[in-house]
Amino acid sequence: MIKKTILFTTLILAAGGANAQARLDELGEKLVNDFLTNITTLEGQFEQSLIDAQGAIVETNSGTLEISRPTRFRWSYAEPYEQWLIADGVNIWSYDLDLEQVTVKPQAEALANTPALLLGGSEDALEQFDFGGTTVETVTTWVRLEPKDKDSGFNRVELGFIDSELRRMVFFDNLEQTTLVALHDVKVNEPIDSARFEFTVPDDVDLVGTPATAAILDP
Repeated sequence: MIKKTILFTTLILAAGGANAQARLDELGEKLVNDFLTNITTLEGQFEQSLIDAQGAIVETNSGTLEISRPTRFRWSYAEPYEQWLIADGVNIWSYDLDLEQVTVKPQAEALANTPALLLGGSEDALEQFDFGGTTVETVTTWVRLEPKDKDSGFNRVELGFIDSELRRMVFFDNLEQTTLVALHDVKVNEPIDSARFEFTVPDDVDLVGTPATAAILDP
């Protein structure tokens, strides 16, 4: 399958000039649209690195990612510290197990114009982004997306597809920091226990923020 992808992109580039780039951009848009519309669940392992403006690695993390569309996802950081980020469809819960603290925000507000919207958002998530072009690097097809809201905190996000499957994500923020995410052991469209996207505040932790309710968001 990887050989087919290399051959396909090579043929596109061989077409020449602006027409070749236009066809490559069309491929990139299709990859993103297929990811948003054809994948209902996704789970896998991730490795994440934060790089500062000077190119130095500030922090590295690893853990698991679970997505259940249209509105739920869970990032579980295991190393170097344990932290959960859970979107239950109404709220975003950030639970730092070491600090014994939970921060909660209404999900629609917290995700607006952020790259996370592309993971746990609905099919209309792309309405908040502009396509910035597509490039090919060895076996990876990179698609650039730019938030329409320039005050979102991010300059752009680049999604890397290998054999038409999302395997890399790069986030560029307004502080000139870059977050690199590599996915592996990915499974798509397989059942995930709905309890993975539920969160109850433990009795012995501090809660920062006020949870929204479905009734308030959708009267």
